[in-house]
Amino acid sequence: MATVLAIETSCDETAVAVVKNRHVLSSIVASQIAVHQPFGGVVPEVASRQHVEAINPAIDQALQDANLDWSAIDGIAATCAPGLVGALLVGLTTAKTLALLHQTPLIGVHHLEGHIYASYLSDPELQPPFLCLLVSGGHTSLIYVKDCGVYETLGQTRDDAAGEAFDKVARLLDLGYPGGPVIDRLAQQGNPAAFSLPEGQVSLPGGGFHRYDSSFSGLKTAVLRLTQKLRQDDRPLPIEDLAASFQETVAKALTKRAIACALDYDLPAIVVGGGVAANSSLRQHLQAAAQRHNLRVLFPPMKFCTDNAAMIGCAAAEHLDRGHTSPLTIGVQSRMPIHQVMQLYKSGSGTN
Repeated sequence: MATVLAIETSCDETAVAVVKNRHVLSSIVASQIAVHQPFGGVVPEVASRQHVEAINPAIDQALQDANLDWSAIDGIAATCAPGLVGALLVGLTTAKTLALLHQTPLIGVHHLEGHIYASYLSDPELQPPFLCLLVSGGHTSLIYVKDCGVYETLGQTRDDAAGEAFDKVARLLDLGYPGGPVIDRLAQQGNPAAFSLPEGQVSLPGGGFHRYDSSFSGLKTAVLRLTQKLRQDDRPLPIEDLAASFQETVAKALTKRAIACALDYDLPAIVVGGGVAANSSLRQHLQAAAQRHNLRVLFPPMKFCTDNAAMIGCAAAEHLDRGHTSPLTIGVQSRMPIHQVMQLYKSGSGTN
């Protein structure tokens, strides 16, 4: 399999990695969390400037850690969609420049495909078909993985993504940004049954509910009203219990939909990707439910749950081995459905 240097700058991490044969030779992640914390979320223009400052040192460090020079690199990869346009441009422009300079193929990678491939890094023998539960700050989807570049979205969030809900509830509880890790930590000391919160169901026009789609805006509103009531009663907020109850509700909702989808489509495994894949309650619930139904469940290594370039390199290496390369005219896109992945490549149906 090809050796790829990959760049990931879709949001607020400047990441560079070198990947070969589904093995990570180096992985550098320069986080911007401290920069964005005062704003309670990512500021796009600030993120872009931070990427410009961090990208070259990260590339140098990735090559040094891998103990390789440019002659050993078979391809240069970069995330090109979806994400913040300015941030994506920094990474893709850098990758194009390196590809031209070193006369090396360019591989544009879809960010969500990268999250799917994160679990290949913990199990290099993993092969489709399987179901991917992709849960991050911007996406909550159930994706039928049929082959490299061949995906079908079976379910998705109709409003807030799971990670976004964690961030918003953390703000309601004055816990700061990002919300996922701090809620998970506090939930360990709380009672998950302390408060009954709505799981959220998506209604269909003719009645009934969509079996695989998620909705977390109602859950967020329920937490808001609950905290308002507790404050009106002059009661101290039971932060740990609120965190545990909220987290339990999200984990159960995601588990129920993923298990139902895998069983309905007769898929043998559920692969989880995205930042929320690090959540302890989701891991516990999904693993227990999968065992009851004789399904395999696979989580990526904790360090590859959040945005990183190793997952991008893993996806890029397989595309390159299949002869998929991107033209130097390829651009970035803030939104792009995952089923359009092959439009990123010369041999795909789309950009040529």
